[in-house]
Amino acid sequence: MQSNSIETEKRRQDRTKAVLPVRVRGIDAAGKRFEDLAHTLDITPTGARLGAIHHALNVLDRVTVTYRQRKIEFQVIWTRRIEGTAEFQVGVQALARDGDAWGLNRSESNAFGRQRAPVALAGASA
Repeated sequence: MQSNSIETEKRRQDRTKAVLPVRVRGIDAAGKRFEDLAHTLDITPTGARLGAIHHALNVLDRVTVTYRQRKIEFQVIWTRRIEGTAEFQVGVQALARDGDAWGLNRSESNAFGRQRAPVALAGASA
């Protein structure tokens, strides 16, 4: 499995495991517009690791991620094809640095840590 990355230093923020349904839009590595229904695997206040991406992306590409009613602009910082599949995992970082990109309040964030995310997000939609 090969990984492309522009970040070689340690993470600056702790990741929180959270599977959130998202819609990802952008232009793929072939120059074509795409829209994927995907999900986060883990999040930070300013970024995420996305799964179920079905289009190859390049490092530094910009994508729009929609979560609930929020549209967040991200930059791709790494990509990795999942071996034996047509899926990619993608690391993204928010372009705007205004706190919590996901708009989650503290009680929802705490629910992630206590493995209650599915209950807290049962009514959420992309």
